[in-house]
Amino acid sequence: MTDLSDLPPARPWRSSALWPAAALLASLALWGYAVTHTDVSGLGDFGLVGALHPAFWAGLALLTAGFWLTLRGPYRHPAWAPAYVVGLLVMERATQAVVYPTPLYAWAWKHDAVIDHLLTAGRLQSADVVGDMAVYDQWPGFFAAQAALVKLLGVDSAAQFMAWWPLVSSLILLLPLLLMYRTFTEDRRLVWLAVWIFSVANWVGQDYFSPQSVAFALHLGILAIVLRRYAGGTSAATSTSGKAGGPRQAVWTVLFTLLVVAVVISHQLTPGMLVVSLAVLFFARHYRDKVPLITTAVIFLAWCLTAALPFLSATMPDMLRSIGDIGGNVATGYGATPTGTGAVTTSWVARLLSASVLLLAAVGALRQPVLRHRALPLLLLALAPLPMFAASSYGSEMIFRVLMFMLPGAAFFAAAALLPQARTLTAVEAQGTRPEPRRFVWLPLLALLAGTLAFVPSYSGKDRISYFPPAEVDLVRQVIDKAPDGSLVVAADRNYPLAFADYWRVDHYWFLDDAREHVDRIVREPAATLARDMASVEAPGRAYVLFTRGQFADSEMNGLLDKGQLDRIERSVAASPLFERVAGNSAGSAYALRSGTETPEPKEADR
Repeated sequence: MTDLSDLPPARPWRSSALWPAAALLASLALWGYAVTHTDVSGLGDFGLVGALHPAFWAGLALLTAGFWLTLRGPYRHPAWAPAYVVGLLVMERATQAVVYPTPLYAWAWKHDAVIDHLLTAGRLQSADVVGDMAVYDQWPGFFAAQAALVKLLGVDSAAQFMAWWPLVSSLILLLPLLLMYRTFTEDRRLVWLAVWIFSVANWVGQDYFSPQSVAFALHLGILAIVLRRYAGGTSAATSTSGKAGGPRQAVWTVLFTLLVVAVVISHQLTPGMLVVSLAVLFFARHYRDKVPLITTAVIFLAWCLTAALPFLSATMPDMLRSIGDIGGNVATGYGATPTGTGAVTTSWVARLLSASVLLLAAVGALRQPVLRHRALPLLLLALAPLPMFAASSYGSEMIFRVLMFMLPGAAFFAAAALLPQARTLTAVEAQGTRPEPRRFVWLPLLALLAGTLAFVPSYSGKDRISYFPPAEVDLVRQVIDKAPDGSLVVAADRNYPLAFADYWRVDHYWFLDDAREHVDRIVREPAATLARDMASVEAPGRAYVLFTRGQFADSEMNGLLDKGQLDRIERSVAASPLFERVAGNSAGSAYALRSGTETPEPKEADR
């Protein structure tokens, strides 16, 4: 088999560059026009998908076709594939940062609060000071680094740059992915197509402003080092003198150790997944050096038995109970039941996208036995996360994390399925060039186009939940700023900006986290029940109840409470003499429990 991408262009560079440059520039021009003509003020059930200007879809389709033809056409240059991939990441990950005036995701705002806490307190604190939020002080790597970045940039908070984090974290992933794939093939078509497929299949949203985004990149970087520097027989795992253990190997070992430490102190799940991955590679005898596995396991265990011990001691019983409960761990991965046409449709598009990539990966592994043999470590790494289903639900997110950790290896073999003549590491294995049927050119293009377009609803289809307009940010900020120390902020759930703001001095309570019986009691008798829940706040603290569009969207789209029930709760609070309105705008309202007001006793049926 021959890799035509390694042949020199058949025409001069200037001539062969015209159409790839034109297609790329036209795609980006269409994207630029689309994002400046997209109105996100009234998102519907399909999120950003329903708001995007049609030029966006035309630009994305043109970009995909241009990328494919630069891979398969006769006038290729090595620079075009990476240029198209960067263009893809811009269209995928920068669109939301451009069209939304505020950062997405309540979890990103939570992480901003943790950074604010570090900057305010100036040190890590324990559970007796900050309660459950102390878990973030037990894995402080990401937050400490971001606090330093906030100081370095001279900005008020991480909220001023975290909207661009998905693009930044996705660009960071390119280096470890390229190192991993280049370990097993010299076929540029296969490498860049695998990167493209990884990018369009990575819809689970862990690229946002979070420890997971950095830990995942470090995880892949560590695996790339092991595969290239420790795996005998497939890479240059020797020193300058040709013997393992030389000065150069020592440098790689030091780098490896530093990366492992960074992962361990930043995230709970990723170090465990890293140990599993290294163990799979070691026991499958794809590298014989015990140092990577032992070093990682020792550092991970040491952190768990010291800094992270308080959290692990408290959660260990629940973790042990979930071991082996595969059905429960997988079922909770979908959280509440999506409701509405948009939520259901986008959920199924995402599932079909992941299933299609995994199916293509299986086809690629079966159709190309030589590649399967050479790149068996990548296949093992794609399968290694599966036992995690039996370990834990990981807060109802394990299925998404497993998909993410499987994706680098799966994308490589999925790309091999779309390239019938992919080449492995050594050019000696080439058996000559055979013409490919035209269906092998156009059918893969259609599959690639379908997957690329499917990424958008999978990734952005629920932005009605994730996006918080400036008015909502302003409303919550008004409440937090005026709340005295020791106050309580009550809301239906935590899906609103600044939901954890000032958590070291203001308590937060979300009643949809309670047992169903108590939620039903609030629905039946909203104002009186909430007033009783909030009455324990001691002066000078005050108790506030907050109603925002983000809470309503999350509750409705996930089938928690419908709009009628939520409206009834808000109307009851607004009309009750127990509460006074203290803030409000187009995004919601906030009410405070009146001081000195006696709360009514619960009805007999609610006792």
